[in-house]
Amino acid sequence: MSDAVLFEQRGGLGLITLNRPEVLNAISHAMVGQIDRQLADWAADAGIRAVLIRGAGGKAFAAGGDIRRLYDAMGDPADDYPVHFFRDEYRLNRRIKTYPKPYIAVYNGIVMGGGVGVSVHGAHRIATDATLFAMPETGIGFFPDVGGAYFLPRLKAGLGRYLALTGGRLDGGDCVAEGLAESYMPVARLDDLIATLASAEDIPAAIAHVAEPAPAGRLKPDRSAVAVLFEQATLNDVLAALQVAGTDFAEKQLKAIRSKCPLSVAVAWEQLRRGAALDFDACLKLEYRIALQASAGTEFREGVRALIVDKDNKPAWADASIEAVSEAAVQAHFQPPATGDLTFTT
Repeated sequence: MSDAVLFEQRGGLGLITLNRPEVLNAISHAMVGQIDRQLADWAADAGIRAVLIRGAGGKAFAAGGDIRRLYDAMGDPADDYPVHFFRDEYRLNRRIKTYPKPYIAVYNGIVMGGGVGVSVHGAHRIATDATLFAMPETGIGFFPDVGGAYFLPRLKAGLGRYLALTGGRLDGGDCVAEGLAESYMPVARLDDLIATLASAEDIPAAIAHVAEPAPAGRLKPDRSAVAVLFEQATLNDVLAALQVAGTDFAEKQLKAIRSKCPLSVAVAWEQLRRGAALDFDACLKLEYRIALQASAGTEFREGVRALIVDKDNKPAWADASIEAVSEAAVQAHFQPPATGDLTFTT
């Protein structure tokens, strides 16, 4: 078994450590499969009372998925890797959401993309003084997936749209204030938490024993502005509100959105609009459609090329602006894929 993800049992605690610190614990397809199988085994193991997941290396919990492998597949129409990767990743997200035992995720560093998918859906989310939480996918021609269609529109007062459209970053205090985490602790107390959980019968009480009051988040001074600017009826209304607001914060957010892939911004808006009315499984099925369409198109590959592969930071997007994106191009992302819709076996 690869050491990219480590599993161990400490008392009644199953411990998962994402162990690729050299790439900020990016989650590969192989890691997805390993975690899924181990969770299935632990669910049936009476000796395991709870599961905790963390990242190794001190900098990241997990900064996303293995985008480079997807990039290679997108260059070969015969390569069906995206079909298998997204199917298995989203099934793992669902297993975590429906896990029969307490699943505890500690945001001990950067939490982005695929890292959000294996943490935010857990029963217990713990923010730390090292937390940096974001969904920056529109910057690489993709969209905020791994259940983003479900949890983002359920955040209050425009926050989900803010995160999806701008790639804005939250710290540990923000995560607690916004309901993305229930507890907060200094990351230096992680070993104490694990030791306490290993012998704990009452999991919430064990977490509370280590937790501390969360500080005010970095977004707090601008939180009311997020509500005003992003709680608009349409994407064009958001852009217009940002344009006329006349504040440094609004100007910064407008610049951030304009720097993203225009098609991805439009798709993300529609994703969250639809997701607000869907249950979790339906949201994952929706995202599977979008993911395969994005993998077959040009924008995702171009974004990865510009920001991750060549690193010239000069993506040549197909559309000159968000306003230039056609409605047909957006709606094409929500059609059933030729290979069939996402299904769940359990």
